[in-house]
Amino acid sequence: MGTAQPQKTSAAALPSRDDRLRERVLRTLAIESKGLAALSAAIEAELGDAVENAIALIEGARGRVIVTGMGKSGHIGRKLAATLASTGTPALFLHAAEASHGDLGMVTPDDVLLAISWSGETSELGDIVHYAGRFAVPLLAITSNADSTLGRAADVALVLPRVEEACPNGLAPTTSTLMQLAIGDALAVALLERRGFSASDFRVFHPGGKLGARLLKVADIMHQEAEMPLVRLGTPMSEVLIEITGKRFGCCGVVDGEGRLTGIVTDGDLRRHMSGALLAAPVEKVMTSSPFVVDPLELASAALGLMNRRPVPITVVFAVSEGKPVGILHIHDILRAGVV
Repeated sequence: MGTAQPQKTSAAALPSRDDRLRERVLRTLAIESKGLAALSAAIEAELGDAVENAIALIEGARGRVIVTGMGKSGHIGRKLAATLASTGTPALFLHAAEASHGDLGMVTPDDVLLAISWSGETSELGDIVHYAGRFAVPLLAITSNADSTLGRAADVALVLPRVEEACPNGLAPTTSTLMQLAIGDALAVALLERRGFSASDFRVFHPGGKLGARLLKVADIMHQEAEMPLVRLGTPMSEVLIEITGKRFGCCGVVDGEGRLTGIVTDGDLRRHMSGALLAAPVEKVMTSSPFVVDPLELASAALGLMNRRPVPITVVFAVSEGKPVGILHIHDILRAGVV
């Protein structure tokens, strides 16, 4: 019994082409771009002081930023809470409807409430606003209506300019939610920079996936201590060869009496000095002095780039701190870690 073959859709069955489709898409982007431009202009003018006050309010909180909202504003709020939390500002999202059924217990006077509502009259936010006032929880609002219930109740109100929605009916939140998202990102990035949140800090909250791999440092994947192939100055090459063979990196570092890395012996050095006297020669007669090294705190991706950009690309590098080798890194270690 034969297997049925999938049927191709005939040209007649396809929907008719809308010659204005690209124009419609571009119009949406143009309208939303005007919204972002209006937001920027507002921050340069009257909204700027409120933004600075909002950042100061969040910075001064001993607790978390509790973000809340309903509908599309709620979806924006979830994203904002996630962005804040991943960039050094403890935050969580509180569903406005669930707040009235026990979840207000998540909120403490040490926290800051950040409520998002374009109209400022979202009924589900009523209990949260009352709770904030009753228990002196600082309230930050993102709205377009300063005279709304939310706008009047807020300690700091970020009043966004009223702009045209990209929806031709003026109903579906489009430009408005983009502006909410943009002001939220702006707050998160400003707080990130104020806190001095680094790539290293970022990795603590993003240990998994490709992003986590990109933020690995040399120290995270290098081989250390007894795994490093090392000999001292004056060691005969016969012993150096044993060290190279035993550690399987294809090279050997050379340290002085104080443990500082002064040279390296590679297979290229061995080929250049191949003779009957090689085994009896002291290592300093064969080694390459002042080898290329990396800092153990360097990103592994940056170390890989440096290795590849050498006049002759190298596959192994020592990590050195204060002149002393603290680890050795092979290019295969970087690749296995998924850095590229």
